[in-house]
Amino acid sequence: MQFQSLSPRNDTVPRKSLVIAIDPFSLLSDQLLLYIFSKLPYSYHSTTSLVCKRWMHLHGRLVQSVKLLDWDFVESGRLIRRFPNLTDIDLVRACVRLPYNPVILLSHKFLSIQLDSRFLGDRFVSGDDLLPHDVIDEGLRIVAEGCPNLRKIGLIGASEKGLSSVAAECLTLQELELHYCTDLSLRGISGCQNLQILKLIGSVRELYNSVISDIGLTILAQGCRRLVKLELCGCEGSYDGIKAIGQCCQMLEELTLCDHRMDGGWLSALSFCGNLKTLKLQSCQSIGANPGSDEHLGSCPTLETLHLQQCQMRDKKSIRALFLVCEAVRELVLHDCWGLEDETFGIASICRRLKSLSVEGCSLLTVEGLDSVVHSWKELQRLKVVSCNNIKDSEVTPALATLFSILKELKWRPDSRSLLSSSLAETGMGKKGGKFFKRA
Repeated sequence: MQFQSLSPRNDTVPRKSLVIAIDPFSLLSDQLLLYIFSKLPYSYHSTTSLVCKRWMHLHGRLVQSVKLLDWDFVESGRLIRRFPNLTDIDLVRACVRLPYNPVILLSHKFLSIQLDSRFLGDRFVSGDDLLPHDVIDEGLRIVAEGCPNLRKIGLIGASEKGLSSVAAECLTLQELELHYCTDLSLRGISGCQNLQILKLIGSVRELYNSVISDIGLTILAQGCRRLVKLELCGCEGSYDGIKAIGQCCQMLEELTLCDHRMDGGWLSALSFCGNLKTLKLQSCQSIGANPGSDEHLGSCPTLETLHLQQCQMRDKKSIRALFLVCEAVRELVLHDCWGLEDETFGIASICRRLKSLSVEGCSLLTVEGLDSVVHSWKELQRLKVVSCNNIKDSEVTPALATLFSILKELKWRPDSRSLLSSSLAETGMGKKGGKFFKRA
């Protein structure tokens, strides 16, 4: 019996060469691929990182800034493995315990967090809503050791131990944002010798509350002597704290006070800030109660810009003290300030070297109050008046119009109501529907 093979004979089957597909990108080095990825638009990074594990790893090396939402990403070490070259980390939201069923998104100019109904008390964030200090400290140790080239970090509820780890490992740290910190915790950043920009948020109304007083400001001043920009939000203090900052931080050029709770007399301590160029006051219910006599106020001869935004300006005594200290300013910005009437604005004539004035959203100021002051500024070159509805074009005097003609820059849009009315004049809107709704 003979068995015959069902397969064709070898000599009748043409040989076909076996072709193996080779990824051409596998022939490129990591450095060359990184260069190619760096030239791609940022919107393509997420897509290309999903091609393969190698590309995902290389893309992680390009990322330098992250905003973390989950603290487990830090504790597990995945943050450092995934992004080994980070220079900017925001850990604020990750330090807040995530609710089991978040139904509310709370957005504030300082932070944005997810909440549920149990947070709706006197304060949205309390000490119990934050991760334990030892957990945050351990996470900061991991971040500090894994990212020694860190330049900027944002934290909430950090203790002295955790901040000390960052100061010891991240020698190039230049910018720091601290929420919900205390006086003693500031001892941890005394080792940040190269820190230049610092934002301290002690207390935020209806959000969270912590105390930063003269003690903390003094510790800060003695430890961070290279500060160039300092922002104090919801911080307490007085003459002593501001004086310590002025004497120790001699490179300080910009000081911002937001919703401050300073005691009376802090204004006179500004004279110790010998290199201060910009002073900003934001959301302050009081500029400075009981500023003292004029002869003890002193002045800031290097100050160039004074910026007041959403501040209460009804206390004429404190406003006078502020302008006396800042009499050398060249630029004055007044945005959405309450109580800025003609008499209060007239105090600004103390600043005789003014070159630029910006007034926006100050509804009590009139043309008469503006006219009585701007002529005293002989060096005025720029004027901006926007959304001051009590200033009317029809009340502009010839002398004021002549001044407008010689200015280098003028933005005059004071009465937004009349501007809206003129722009809608030919549309028929505002005529009780007469144009759009006609009887049949």
